[in-house]
Amino acid sequence: MDPLTLLREYTIRNDLDKIVRVNDEYRFGIDYSFPAAIDTAYRSKHGTRYTLETLIHFITNHHLKHIDYIQNARSLRIPAVTLPDRKPLLDYLTGKIQSSDSILPLDFPNIPHVAPVNVDRNLEREGEEFATQDSLVDEKSSIELIRAREKPIKDREDMLVFKTRDFYSVLTSAMKRDEERQRMEALQRKDNIVAKNRIESRGMGLGEEATKMRKIGEGVPIILVPSAFSTLITIYNVKDFLEDGVYIPTDVKLKQAKGGKPDCVTVQKKFSRDRVVTAYEVRDKPSALKSEDWDRVVAVFVLGKEWQFKDWPFKDHVEIFNKILGFYMRFEDDSVESAKTVKQWNVKIISISKNKRHQDRAAALEVWDKLEEFMRSRSR
Repeated sequence: MDPLTLLREYTIRNDLDKIVRVNDEYRFGIDYSFPAAIDTAYRSKHGTRYTLETLIHFITNHHLKHIDYIQNARSLRIPAVTLPDRKPLLDYLTGKIQSSDSILPLDFPNIPHVAPVNVDRNLEREGEEFATQDSLVDEKSSIELIRAREKPIKDREDMLVFKTRDFYSVLTSAMKRDEERQRMEALQRKDNIVAKNRIESRGMGLGEEATKMRKIGEGVPIILVPSAFSTLITIYNVKDFLEDGVYIPTDVKLKQAKGGKPDCVTVQKKFSRDRVVTAYEVRDKPSALKSEDWDRVVAVFVLGKEWQFKDWPFKDHVEIFNKILGFYMRFEDDSVESAKTVKQWNVKIISISKNKRHQDRAAALEVWDKLEEFMRSRSR
């Protein structure tokens, strides 16, 4: 039985609750079982086949918004169904359409999953070929029964024997990537040692001041974000945006959060070919900063409200944005009025789409480019 066809039948009959996962296989009632990672006949638009695990997770979570579904699949480490495949796949599984061009049939062994008692009766009927005398069939016998009916087509060695394919190039490419990774890690360690030595050298011979200079986080640049949930960037989602180039709404991150609200998170520029040499602390409580901490503040994500800067150690927003780099995050289709106040300030407006998440990376890179340019100007 084809697992794709079987899943469609269970979906149409509204019997999805009868599909149970046991270890690394899915059991369809007491009739059939398949490995979770088995390829199905349904192909994605990219040409790869979806596994049974992916299809079952999708059909049981199709009511979620696509970004929530993607996050859920990622947290479970299950490959997700792509956005272009969602509707045609759902229509097929629910019976709205009878077939699809994405279906390329596979040959599946017609092996039912049978309860141990039924297996024993089958063995009695099979007679001398599979019977065991005066004992119940254990799990090992069931596996041997299945293997006896298998018809191996190719093994991994056969797959590697391909006249027109040279796997040596794959090996050399992998070795080069590994060497590059090791080189980058060595450079990172060197940069961290240099930065540490600079911090310690500043505090040499200063008694208590030297101890303060060696505290964790001392010398690390600070980025401030609003604590209000009405803004797009908060301490909950800033790491996903700046490190992974993906905007995830704060309310979604709150649902995924484990534990209390963090006082501080650390971000680095990871999705670039550039060497990672600088880490940044992100905080959302300016009132908790000491006077010496304000010297480390290099950037702020603004709300667009004057009261955000109340009790800051600056006389006005002109002085603030002369000393600190300002960013204002907005959706690209928001009204002009929403940024009316911000346009009077010396801040960089970063626009992102409400739905096109693949564009987030460019917006995050724009933030990093401005931030790195600002850091270079400060060091001159």
